[in-house]
Amino acid sequence: MKIVVLAKQVPDTWSDRKIDLETGMLDRAASEPVPDEINERALENALVYKDAHQDTEVVVLTMGPQDATKTLRKLLSMGADSAVLVSDAALAGSDMVQTAQVLAAAIQKIGGVDLVVAGNEATDGRGGMIPAMVAQALGLPVLPGLDAVQVAADQITGSAQVDGGTLELSSELPAVVSVTEKTAEARFPNFKGIMAAKKKPVDTWSLAELGIAAGPEAAPVRSVMVSANARPPKQAGPKMTDDGTAAAQLAEFLVSNRLA
Repeated sequence: MKIVVLAKQVPDTWSDRKIDLETGMLDRAASEPVPDEINERALENALVYKDAHQDTEVVVLTMGPQDATKTLRKLLSMGADSAVLVSDAALAGSDMVQTAQVLAAAIQKIGGVDLVVAGNEATDGRGGMIPAMVAQALGLPVLPGLDAVQVAADQITGSAQVDGGTLELSSELPAVVSVTEKTAEARFPNFKGIMAAKKKPVDTWSLAELGIAAGPEAAPVRSVMVSANARPPKQAGPKMTDDGTAAAQLAEFLVSNRLA
């Protein structure tokens, strides 16, 4: 079986995130880039199957800048066999539709893929639609938001929480699934895995090598930022001195600000 795990390099989730006021996009240089945690959990689901079936091939796929190889090496050290980075200057600022088209084209170029595993949503955008869009582009069934996953040689099953109950889902392979943080606890890379990751293949493909046109300029429609303003600094609130009238002052403040 060949499993492709979709990954994304994001700003450190424990750091302050900032918006670039000129572009309106996330300032990715403002904090340390790391693999999105949900991608590590997605990879863990693939590796659990690989542990029991040694002939399984796990490929990590991402779209991003050249330095996204750092993220790929981390995922390779966890146990993935190889990685693919799609990097092209024309892709900067791509929306979910354009991103999904690129990832689908890369999956087709990889070839022979039985299962695509992704996180349910990235921590830097939280759009949550990429797995379904990739499935649509590939003409494959999608099992979204799974809290538990069971992979077999010819099918995948899982459960997803919905309002008022739990859905039990299944599909024949090939298919696309997205998983939540409940599915698996990602393993830590050991020293052997870290050293082995340095020798594992990482291919970098451009749009020309994929044979497609994509990115903001290729999109038939796109949104444009008109203006952006920095968040104003916090203002100190009024101070009340209890001279025997504090209760009346507080009541007046609440009423004047329509808080009571």
